[in-house]
Amino acid sequence: MKLKKYSFKKVNSTNDTAIRIIKNSNCKFGMVTSDIQLNGKGQHGKKWISLNGNLFVSFFYELKNIKLTISKLTKVNCLLVKKLISIYYKKKIVIKQPNDILIDKKKICGILQEVITKLDNQYLIVGIGLNITKDPKIKNYPTTNIYELINKQIDKLEVENQLRLIFEKKLSELFKIDLKLNSL
Repeated sequence: MKLKKYSFKKVNSTNDTAIRIIKNSNCKFGMVTSDIQLNGKGQHGKKWISLNGNLFVSFFYELKNIKLTISKLTKVNCLLVKKLISIYYKKKIVIKQPNDILIDKKKICGILQEVITKLDNQYLIVGIGLNITKDPKIKNYPTTNIYELINKQIDKLEVENQLRLIFEKKLSELFKIDLKLNSL
């Protein structure tokens, strides 16, 4: 399954942009990226601090033929991001429920999922903020980034493309499994 890619220089939030695309187009599967997020969103109304050089991406897809619960999809999405990070960092990576990725008890990635409905069809938006080159300094909340961990620059576009391939492969599997179940 190929995701249609929407790339921007600057957005308020990749999740909000994905919602706008879903509402104003016929695209059922997509990916929104931006170099800069002015008002990134975190869990429970918190703000995601979006530092230049890091990855800001939202995947969206129709839930119509997927039989997994949102809770199970959250676990799947965390595992997909963990798989991406493990390409660069070979030591222990921890998923802090429900949707943070930690290394050495420091947050490296946050995932925000939102469900919207359009014409009786539900869509899942999976927003991912991954600290590649910088991490915000937050009082009483340790953070880290890939560069700090491996002491080597990595190309943000390469990371983005690898994450896209990981998501496309998993979505293809989910849809094949569910489409087979529907035909029984």
